[in-house]
Amino acid sequence: MDSIKLYLKESYNELMNKVTWPSFASLQQNTIAVIIGTLIFTAIIYILGAAAKTLLVDFIYNL
Repeated sequence: MDSIKLYLKESYNELMNKVTWPSFASLQQNTIAVIIGTLIFTAIIYILGAAAKTLLVDFIYNL
């Protein structure tokens, strides 16, 4: 039981005193970058999927 208390105490101390948290502005910029990257990646995958589907359907109908 003492080891659990020590672990929790040390974890709390580390989170409060040793971890450097990003500023709110930095957090916003990084979030926007991730959202934009995700949208671009999603669009690319969608376009490739639609193109493959169209090409595959045309190939099957032309057999």
